[in-house]
Amino acid sequence: MSPPGQSVTGRMLSILAVFEKTLAPRSLTELSNETGLPLSTTHRLLAELEDWGALQRDDNGRYQIGLRLWELGQHAGRQVRDIARPLLQDLYSLTQETVHIAVREHTEALYIDRVYGSRRVPQASRVGGRLPLHATAVGKVLLAHEESWLREAVLAQPLESRTPKTHVDPDALRVELDVIRARGYALTADEVRLGSASIAVPIFQRDGGIGAALGLVTSADTAVGLERHLPALRGIAHRIETSVGAFPLRSMTPAGTRPR
Repeated sequence: MSPPGQSVTGRMLSILAVFEKTLAPRSLTELSNETGLPLSTTHRLLAELEDWGALQRDDNGRYQIGLRLWELGQHAGRQVRDIARPLLQDLYSLTQETVHIAVREHTEALYIDRVYGSRRVPQASRVGGRLPLHATAVGKVLLAHEESWLREAVLAQPLESRTPKTHVDPDALRVELDVIRARGYALTADEVRLGSASIAVPIFQRDGGIGAALGLVTSADTAVGLERHLPALRGIAHRIETSVGAFPLRSMTPAGTRPR
């Protein structure tokens, strides 16, 4: 059942939120089941969302994100992301590896932009996608530089084991985060997806707080010596810091990434 007293706007947003986890098309019945809305209500709201262009139907009559919503989303944080994108491209040119930038969204790393390298690497994330903070290099950098109470709140929750090599022991993670904070970068291998390895550095706000993390991902079999990319990573991170200036890095967050 839908929450009692939920507004029409809230019901519409609950339908759109279904597509946060996966963009796979859904039927009317599936959307009704996933939102807890009555079938008749879901049908009426879907018609309005389709008329506006927020949703559209594929050849099988299933609903998916519409082009108008996508177009609107391109304006979210565009000023700051336009600054960061050329710098990500510079980092790719220097390393020839896939590079990305992420911010913290609750207990997850939210990927807000990425430039893909030519090397085939197992990909576990996409722009607008989320991964657990404790399992990713960018996530560990973000968590390591957050306040201690927030780190403890994250470590107190059940930690998802994405692969057999994901670090999920809270005590060991505390030690690892202290090391990351002291040395200024994080390394992971096979933690979020087997066959991939990553290195990441922090991007700080003007006030000194952590704003985002800049990462590089490669295949695990070529991960030896990832630290060789640290000068390029740190140089680009500093350029993003100075270029963004007073704009909050979280304003780079794409549309559709509201708090859950």
